[in-house]
Amino acid sequence: MLDASPLEKLRSYLESADLGDDGRLPPERELAETLDMGRTVLRKALATLQGQGVVWRHVGKGTFLGERPIDSATDINALVLRTNPTEVMAARLAFEPEIARLAAVNATGAQINDLRACALKCRQAPTWRQYEHHDNRLHRAMGEATQNSLLLGLLDTMTTVRRAVTWSRRRDNPGRPPADHHSFEQHDRIVEAVAARDGQAAADAMRAHLRTVEHHLREALGY
Repeated sequence: MLDASPLEKLRSYLESADLGDDGRLPPERELAETLDMGRTVLRKALATLQGQGVVWRHVGKGTFLGERPIDSATDINALVLRTNPTEVMAARLAFEPEIARLAAVNATGAQINDLRACALKCRQAPTWRQYEHHDNRLHRAMGEATQNSLLLGLLDTMTTVRRAVTWSRRRDNPGRPPADHHSFEQHDRIVEAVAARDGQAAADAMRAHLRTVEHHLREALGY
């Protein structure tokens, strides 16, 4: 059992240390000397903090402060294996309304036109596959309109996981979306709220849209 003292000493160091932009800790030998502890004890403390998500390790590069970033297909595949459709929808509901809110503030005129074009293409899609392509493009265009590259990257990661987890299901109707498909009107409400620069209305419309998607997904999966 690891004594609390080395662990707390390491925690205290991490709270005050200037680790640079990448958050990389000093090499083990140097860190052990700084903290006045043996390298074996230090490794146990680091392993404890790694398990808690305080630090992460990259073989050959070192130990870094924070949780391991998602930076490869392997990481995304691991997320796909750990999650399920209801978790995906919960994540979308927590994230995408705020994307819509920021899009209403930051979208350019050209991006608003792109959003409208995507919504129209969803209505005109001759097959479900093409509808899903344009629907995906609409949601990504909303992310682009935030003018925030980090948020767009997070949205892309979520979309990759979402498609792997939920789009693998087969539709009962192989044809095209019906003329009264719920998403058409809901897409229009989101886009026009963005065009009106009404962030609250855009967020509310996105949330209502995703609630409907969640309801239909649960029905399709028998939840």
